[in-house]
Amino acid sequence: MKINIKARMKNPVFVTTFLATVVTFVYTILGMFGVVASVSEDMVMQGIAVVIELMAAVGVLTDPTTAGVSDSEQAMTYTEPRKD
Repeated sequence: MKINIKARMKNPVFVTTFLATVVTFVYTILGMFGVVASVSEDMVMQGIAVVIELMAAVGVLTDPTTAGVSDSEQAMTYTEPRKD
């Protein structure tokens, strides 16, 4: 199985899902051993959401299917996303 992790890490949906999964995993393991973290899982998730929203607002998270931050010439002709 080949995964283009660099391209996936530029996708905000993947990043959000991945981080949520990691946080849930860590808190589940801590709970299994009776460790109570001083920061709640909800606070961590809110912090992650704020960081991702800030990154999206300044344009750090871009479309991984095109080079740079601009859309391709072909994408500029679309009035809605391609169906294929």
